[in-house]
Amino acid sequence: MDLKEDKMILVQITILEAIGKVWKFWTKAEHITKWNNASVDWHTPRAKNDLRKGGKFLYRMEAKDGSSGFDFEGVYDEVKLNELISYTLGDGRKVNIAFRTVGNLTTVEERFEAETENSVELQRNGWQNILNNFKNYTETNS
Repeated sequence: MDLKEDKMILVQITILEAIGKVWKFWTKAEHITKWNNASVDWHTPRAKNDLRKGGKFLYRMEAKDGSSGFDFEGVYDEVKLNELISYTLGDGRKVNIAFRTVGNLTTVEERFEAETENSVELQRNGWQNILNNFKNYTETNS
């Protein structure tokens, strides 16, 4: 995957769970709708995920008050079970997610191409907040 390093933003988190659970919660639509939001006033009311090379995903992200929303969607470029997910977003930006495990700890590391509408800091904070929600959801649910 051709990632332009000067445009890349990195976010990461370590989760106190084994890779099998982390992968399941990251990739299954019924879990994605529970954690995929950057703030408490947003949510993901529906998600579709065809996790395979060439497969498509679509997460509908909306403000809970209905004031705005958008489809976060793309096509998978590469999927390696419990290791790697890379995809291209609808606007052509690339995302690479690496899963690393040591014992019952799993690190999720996302690198994504910045868009030009919002500041790098705002983008990094938003994606990091989603990771934080993912960690909380994964560690507190079975």
